[in-house]
Amino acid sequence: MYKFPSKQISITDFGMPLGMKLDPNNRWVKKAETIPWEEVEVRYAALFKNRKGNVAKPLRMALGALIIQTERRISDEETPMQIQETPCLQYFCGMAAYEDKLPFDPSLMVYFRKRLTPEILGEINEMIIAKAEKKAAVPPDDDDADPPNKGTLTVDATCAPQNIRYPQDTSLLNEARENLEGMVDELHDPEDGVKPRTYRKKARRDHLRTAKKRKRTAKEIRGVVKKQLQYIRRDLEIVDAYLAKGKTLSQRDLDRLLTIKTLYEQQLQMYTNRTHTVENRIVSLSQPWVRPIVRGKAKAKCEFGAKLDISVVNGFTRLEYTSFDAYNEAGNLIDIIERYRIREGHYPERVLADGIYRNRDNLAFCRERGIRLSGKPLGRPKKDAATDKKQLRADEIDRVEAERKFSHAKGSFGLGLIRTRLKQTSETAIALSILALNIARAGRILRTLLRWLFLPRNFVFVQ
Repeated sequence: MYKFPSKQISITDFGMPLGMKLDPNNRWVKKAETIPWEEVEVRYAALFKNRKGNVAKPLRMALGALIIQTERRISDEETPMQIQETPCLQYFCGMAAYEDKLPFDPSLMVYFRKRLTPEILGEINEMIIAKAEKKAAVPPDDDDADPPNKGTLTVDATCAPQNIRYPQDTSLLNEARENLEGMVDELHDPEDGVKPRTYRKKARRDHLRTAKKRKRTAKEIRGVVKKQLQYIRRDLEIVDAYLAKGKTLSQRDLDRLLTIKTLYEQQLQMYTNRTHTVENRIVSLSQPWVRPIVRGKAKAKCEFGAKLDISVVNGFTRLEYTSFDAYNEAGNLIDIIERYRIREGHYPERVLADGIYRNRDNLAFCRERGIRLSGKPLGRPKKDAATDKKQLRADEIDRVEAERKFSHAKGSFGLGLIRTRLKQTSETAIALSILALNIARAGRILRTLLRWLFLPRNFVFVQ
């Protein structure tokens, strides 16, 4: 059930203790002005179909808490405590007056992330961008029958690493074996007789004998993998035998059992074929949807998390595509350009992208629509071909804007390490990072506009 609050409060309506006053120039007060709360709340209220039950927390409380957590990179337990201690955060979350108590239970943060899906956050992101561009007085496009191409669209892709242990075959197999042993303990009833042997002490010694070594040879690792596979095969047979007799496991343990069986098949296939690659390789038992993403970077050639595409237009960022499976980002360029045309009413004049986006399909699509796709031509350079080196250099400099957005989001808004545990909430955390990035951008535009309005009329900028 959802109940609309009486109204969205202003800074003058916020109640403070005697002798205290909320600073109108506070950054959280300015950020609150960049979000169209009333429009967003209408979209949020549509999620609650049932008119009975407890009243849900207001949208401003839910979204505000998630934005605070994203920017400050704090835990679910720490977020309501910081809101309790800070009046400006309470105002940002829509509270009517300062209260020295927890605004909500920390466990509600999970429900906030589940309700505010990436699709809903994408709509909120568009509302924030539209409000910021309206305040910045961005001139509208001409209503021509066939408007010319205008503007610049910058696209790029990156990986948002998940907070998991570095996946080693031996550690993954040891964790799977320990999980299976716990299932055997749960399924066994003393009235059934003697518990089947699992050799858990011997299996752990075999694992630790190699895991504690600073340096391990390939032969030693292969030997440990072989032994762990044998232990897991035996444990799987024991668990299946119990289940065949009518014993039951919880849904969580059943999901883990399916994951372990898939892991066993993959590891057995790699061991038999003497290879280190397999399709849809599992790198975490607790988060089996995470996949290795090969990026080819100097810092980390392979990252483990979600891969995402963004687009940057007029300094604002949009999350275009997210997937935990590896994909070729060039296949999304045409869809990104078409979404730009739907929003703006025309195609961009130029698209700034990495060299991987310059395939034949994308080049033909851009050529037919008069769009200049940055980068060098495909194939061997022709002898008499004239290359505009200044234009290539300018495009390369402008394309760095997307890299700056990634750096800002990873350094300040948690995109560098996703700490949520569920697939759905991890996707929400990624979308929140992009949303917080645009709120910071809209706040800077608002502060610049206010400074300009209050400057003396005879003020002259000095270059």
